[in-house]
Amino acid sequence: MSAWAALVLFSASSLPAMGDAVAVPSGMPVTFHDMIWDEPVGAGLVYRFRFVAPEIGGDAPRPFSEVSGDMDLLCQDYALPRLSELGPRPSRVMISLMAAPVEFGVASPDVIQYFEAYSVSDDRCIWEAF
Repeated sequence: MSAWAALVLFSASSLPAMGDAVAVPSGMPVTFHDMIWDEPVGAGLVYRFRFVAPEIGGDAPRPFSEVSGDMDLLCQDYALPRLSELGPRPSRVMISLMAAPVEFGVASPDVIQYFEAYSVSDDRCIWEAF
């Protein structure tokens, strides 16, 4: 096993358990789902923190404008403090909200998902338009 793989396995144990509730400014229920790292071509190392937020789906889904502040907080107060436990510093942090759990990389057109990208500088999440 490579040193990097060992680091990832060790570090994953320091993440909260799937389903842990996270308080957000909107007050909607949000739970941690998982964290995935990858290196898309030309993008460098990216850590993806994925959360389930059922209220962005359903009959009266919360619009993105109501939850974008939640995503900023999830980057700044949830993901950022965990970066030092995960290994190398990423070039970007992605925050995903999904109305229901979705397998990463699988198209799920019936499940509403919101995504935001952030760079990290001076211990701050900086929103990146993509």
